[in-house]
Amino acid sequence: MNAELLLVLAMLLLCMGCFAANKPRTDVVALVVLAVFPLTGLLTVQQTLAGFSDPAVILIAALFVVGDGLVRTGIVYRLGDWLVRVSGNSEIRLLILLMLSVAALGSIMSSTGVVAIFIPVVLSICARLNIAPGRLMMPLAFAALISGMQTLVATPPNMVVQSELQRQGMDGFHFFSFTPIGLVVLLMGVGYMLLARRWLNPQLEAGQSGAPRLKLSDLARNYRLKERELRLKVLPGSPLLEQQLNELALRKEFGINVVAIERQQRFRTLLLNATGNTLVQAGDILLVDLADPSMELLPSCQHLGLEPQPLSHSYFSFHAHELGLAEVAFPPESSLPGKTIQQLAFRSQYKLNVVGLRRKGEALLGVLVDEVLQPADKLLVAGNWKDIHQLQQQSRDFLVLSLPAEVDEVTPAARKAPHALFCLALMVLLMVSGVVPNVIAALLTCLLMGALRCIDLNSAYKAIHWPSLILIVGMLPFALALQQTGGIDLAVSSLLYLVGERGDYALLAALFVLTAVTGSFVSNTATAVLMAPVAVSLANSLGASPYPFAMMVAVAASAAFMTPVSSPINTLVLQPGKYRFFDFVRIGTPFTVLVLVVSVLLVPLLFPLYPV
Repeated sequence: MNAELLLVLAMLLLCMGCFAANKPRTDVVALVVLAVFPLTGLLTVQQTLAGFSDPAVILIAALFVVGDGLVRTGIVYRLGDWLVRVSGNSEIRLLILLMLSVAALGSIMSSTGVVAIFIPVVLSICARLNIAPGRLMMPLAFAALISGMQTLVATPPNMVVQSELQRQGMDGFHFFSFTPIGLVVLLMGVGYMLLARRWLNPQLEAGQSGAPRLKLSDLARNYRLKERELRLKVLPGSPLLEQQLNELALRKEFGINVVAIERQQRFRTLLLNATGNTLVQAGDILLVDLADPSMELLPSCQHLGLEPQPLSHSYFSFHAHELGLAEVAFPPESSLPGKTIQQLAFRSQYKLNVVGLRRKGEALLGVLVDEVLQPADKLLVAGNWKDIHQLQQQSRDFLVLSLPAEVDEVTPAARKAPHALFCLALMVLLMVSGVVPNVIAALLTCLLMGALRCIDLNSAYKAIHWPSLILIVGMLPFALALQQTGGIDLAVSSLLYLVGERGDYALLAALFVLTAVTGSFVSNTATAVLMAPVAVSLANSLGASPYPFAMMVAVAASAAFMTPVSSPINTLVLQPGKYRFFDFVRIGTPFTVLVLVVSVLLVPLLFPLYPV
């Protein structure tokens, strides 16, 4: 083992430690790697940054955009409504349809995004059926992970493995090469979860029953908003005129939180989102939320030049097509508990207003800006539906739990759903037929979705999960560095030494175990980047076909069932399902063993080890 290889291994171990501790963020670690490699002299700048031009990276970015097009056109939400309607009151039917639906949808869009979308759906179904969310949240996560085994474009590790095969001068896999294995694992997963669900948090908390799907009025009632809603007109001469809302500090000094503003413009009334830099004008109607319904408002109104206006019904219901509410919780890795609501700066950063706080099932009243948040707290935020959807993508610090039923009526491009389905079908057809490379098919689909107004340019850029792309680009240099310094050869020789005498099937099993165990604590994408070259080199050393070995790495990378930190998917369901770390270990480990057995038996049948 030479000094250069020791340096690469030391850098790799340091990165893996950072990934496991989640400090700093994975994309920050990747950026540090990109900066350090050229300084060590192990790789040139061109070699280090080559990942930015990798077709797999561009393909993943394009698929994020395609997935967001399906969300913006309402296709995903309609699927959730169909699931509620068809499942009826049967938990068994619900579990089967849920896993099949999530696996199907996750095969063509980001599985993490699918889980984020389905969590509110599952919570509302559990409320209606009076069952614990823990009985369905882990099946949801497992189905999303299994979706990565369904198609070539279902998950980044598949495309990383594909890219490695193509770099070695091979054709790579076809669009549906993964499907036979994925379908067997999916059916096995459904059967396994039907048996294992009895050990998934069977106790139902008191007060968990409710309507099939929350509405704006339900959220308003739960947080006691109806008692606190007011419309206040800004009079000429008011000291608020031409001042920004952030400068006024109305909530802290007067207990008045401005949620939105009605402004007359020519012959229509505009509803303006109340952001920090919104200027107040004479004649504006402020839609406000009082800190406490019992507070005496008249002196404050006289001092501020405001006049109360009639309010026959909730302004949230009246402006439901523009003004929305959402319930927000904190995922386990969130850095926000311990901060105050004012420190969150929701209005400045996310263009949303915190209008409610629930702690231990009770809505707190009073001026809450200095309230220190606790991990189990739930916030109610109000604002434009578009900004609420943007908050859904902030999965690191926020988890949007409840989107009310009215959200279906304000999907940004609901009328374009047929166009989005046409674009999706065209992309799959192009990929399956091989008329153009997969990355070109995805890019053409993005352009077509934009031309048909399924998605706009700003939304397309925001849909791309840049930390995931940076992680892939930052880990790719390790594969090249390990290859140049002999690390790949060392890994291959070690595997051959340990299990080589026991046959090819033992090598496939060892490759699966090594990949799955590494992927339990490190990003499965990073794991695929490291293990794909090992798989190809191992096959070459045996004189065998690289395809079964590469397929084992891809399947094992998606088999991240054993810990809640092995995938963002598991982390997302941890809190809504009220799971502990050990719950994933005791449920996920046996299923991973089953996937191992199925893969070792099935992969060589579909991809012969030694083609004739």
